[in-house]
Amino acid sequence: MADIYLTRAGHRKLLEELENLKTVKRRQLSKAVGEARAHGDISENAEYDAAKDAQGLNEKKIAELEAKLASAHILDENIRSDEVLIGATVRLKDLDTNEELAYTLVSEEEADYEQGKISVSSPIGAGLLNHKLNAIVEIKIPAGILKYQILKISRD
Repeated sequence: MADIYLTRAGHRKLLEELENLKTVKRRQLSKAVGEARAHGDISENAEYDAAKDAQGLNEKKIAELEAKLASAHILDENIRSDEVLIGATVRLKDLDTNEELAYTLVSEEEADYEQGKISVSSPIGAGLLNHKLNAIVEIKIPAGILKYQILKISRD
């Protein structure tokens, strides 16, 4: 698996999710399998099949999270703030609308548009990477070209 770069908060979130899947979710699914098995013949028991499928999906998710965490690198929060890098929060001015917006550049695993966290592999994230403060950046997206000026770069 390729290297994954995570903020401390993102790493902590994945660890918490993994712990929940291994404890709470496993117990719930095991109980559901047991209850379905108690209903009789398992060869024609859709409830049992569904519970076993859910159990398998949970184990797959656990394995995926463990692999991600094994190849994860936690970002140094004391890195330079004069260049847009993963982990940076960037305040931008849209040069077409004069609107100001802010994004935090994160890995795909941490991306959450609702919280203003965009992936460095997204068109906007990739377009902002490695640019300096006050730079004018043109980013090609499917709907056209975005023009931003970088107003501020910070680390949270």
